[in-house]
Amino acid sequence: MKNLDEFDLNILKELQRDVAQSVEQLAESVNLSRNACWRRVKRLESDGFIGRKVAILSPEKLDLDLMAYVMVRTHDHEPGWLEKFKSAVKGMPEIVGAHRMSGDLDYVLRVRVSDVRAYDRFYQRLIAKVPISEVSASFVMEDIKDTTQLPI
Repeated sequence: MKNLDEFDLNILKELQRDVAQSVEQLAESVNLSRNACWRRVKRLESDGFIGRKVAILSPEKLDLDLMAYVMVRTHDHEPGWLEKFKSAVKGMPEIVGAHRMSGDLDYVLRVRVSDVRAYDRFYQRLIAKVPISEVSASFVMEDIKDTTQLPI
């Protein structure tokens, strides 16, 4: 976090909490003038500390109540398979997160669907697109903590 002072860190913390607040509100929260705050936000954006500004939607309101963590193992580590897998993952909107892992698992997918039947349809489409050695899923029963805020 080089080149970031306490004002910058406080701005980033506040924006993670609520990006929709006005520059005036943000400036007051971090004890800066409006113009100084605005300049810092623009610098943080141009320096890449702020990647994008998004709205966090309610999955329940959108009938996407079920979140599944899908663990994938493969015996095929050839570049062709990987490109096919990446293409499948990127083309399936139900997959909201995909990570290549170290350790026993090869990949973990975070999937949002409406229910178990919708998950099964997703699963059938996934295995039709790319050969996978092992797939197992765990369904989230309760969100204890789920945040987009980084610990800065």
